[in-house]
Amino acid sequence: MTISLNQAGKRFNYDWIFRRISFTFQEGGRYAILGPNGSGKSTLLQVISGHLHHNEGTVNYSIAEKPIEPDAFFRYCAIAAPYLELVEEFTLAESIQFHLQFKSFLPGFTAREIAGIAGLEHAMHKQIRYFSSGMKQRIKLALSIFSDVPVLLLDEPCTNLDAAGVQLYQQLIEAHCGNRLLIVSSNDEQEYYMCPERINIVDYK
Repeated sequence: MTISLNQAGKRFNYDWIFRRISFTFQEGGRYAILGPNGSGKSTLLQVISGHLHHNEGTVNYSIAEKPIEPDAFFRYCAIAAPYLELVEEFTLAESIQFHLQFKSFLPGFTAREIAGIAGLEHAMHKQIRYFSSGMKQRIKLALSIFSDVPVLLLDEPCTNLDAAGVQLYQQLIEAHCGNRLLIVSSNDEQEYYMCPERINIVDYK
């Protein structure tokens, strides 16, 4: 999967968040979107994911040089972000089954195994509303990283995680990211240290 931005820009009302970004995210690459709080990192990631529409330029997706329609890109990516909420009334088991209606897991992994890897096997029948913020973030990361898709989009992936949670995140990326395209939006190096390619959003103001 390749994602190409050509002179892409996004504004809210009359305020431009970023302008004239031309960049290609290559298959198998690991990229970090950097910048201070409020600079537009998350906005750019949402434009890439299709959650937000850009106001100028183009965003194109392709696999093996075959174009993918923007409306179909959601089938090829998984995203974990603080602003994407879990269904509070679901149990963990129900949340996983709901996720599986849209994305399958990487081959060889079951729902219970993934909950165990995330350290949440004891909470399979507990409602999400009773999870701590760290537990919620663990399941968001597990659901995205174990989704069988070619693109992973992670926005501030260590939000609400303690030291053990951060270590788990880094282990999951190293063990299961494989040759997928990874884009991390962050200003915390422990979240993006594995990304040799870096974009500073303030260069596009």
